[in-house]
Amino acid sequence: MAVYIFKRLLWLIPVLFFISLVTFVLMHSIEGGPWDDEERPLSPTVIENLKQKYGWDEPVWKQYVTFVTNAVQGDLGVSYTRQDQPVTDIILTGMRVTGVLGLFSLGVAVVVGVSLGVLSATHRNRPLDYLGVLWASAGSAVPSFVLAIFLIYVFGVKLHWLPTFGWDVRHGIVPGWIPQPEQMILPVITIAALPTAYLARVTRAAVLEVLNQDYMRTAHAKGLGSWKVLYRHALPNASIPILTLIGPMAAALVTGSFIVEYIFSVPGTGRIFVQSISARDYGLIMGATLFYAVMVAVANLAVDVAYAFVNPRIRYR
Repeated sequence: MAVYIFKRLLWLIPVLFFISLVTFVLMHSIEGGPWDDEERPLSPTVIENLKQKYGWDEPVWKQYVTFVTNAVQGDLGVSYTRQDQPVTDIILTGMRVTGVLGLFSLGVAVVVGVSLGVLSATHRNRPLDYLGVLWASAGSAVPSFVLAIFLIYVFGVKLHWLPTFGWDVRHGIVPGWIPQPEQMILPVITIAALPTAYLARVTRAAVLEVLNQDYMRTAHAKGLGSWKVLYRHALPNASIPILTLIGPMAAALVTGSFIVEYIFSVPGTGRIFVQSISARDYGLIMGATLFYAVMVAVANLAVDVAYAFVNPRIRYR
């Protein structure tokens, strides 16, 4: 397995190179830049001096080589619109908030989604199954920004039960990390809705397929209880497609939920990334894109390795 992991890590090099190249080309193909402000336009002399400062007066290929060389050394550049603050520091600052929000959302999605899928599969064509399918269909059909606005309107504007924005960790459950529960409920539900629906559908299909296998009938014939058969035999064999979905899902949730963080004013990496796009902050866009790519690639690798633990029949060569 060590050789397999090493080979997969080596594949990260061409993947990250391709992603960085595509992102760099696309950004330089768009007209304008971070200093093109229609409300407060800068003079051509100031813009020219800024381009010289950040190396924009160099040939495009040289700019890309410089960026890649610095990135390999751990330097993702600076933010053009945040007073030359290092991109790495900006990402790490937002990651604390986004990571906590993503982990809570992932926990809700896994617990609720897998439970709904198992209940639907074990109560096929019965009310619980219909309820689970309805939940999964609604969760996958409603966009996150629509759900966010709906929750804000109902629980914030009309009922006044929950706050609609902010992430105050100074007086939270765990100071500096976790805010008060009422601030987390709406964004967590909004982010977890779609992953919950996907997990419920995948879990239902996977468990139904396993329940129809011969060894499941043999286990029942030996006198094992239904729940014991389910958790000892059905779920471990049905976990491969579930893990395949959880891996990239975890990376996406932990690294940032762009629209949701922006709507609820959560100061995480997702909100920062959206703001950098609006401001055409190319340095921050490039650094954040590479960071997300690494997280997704590592999550996929972790899923592949986890296959061998949940299913001993899988071997890597």
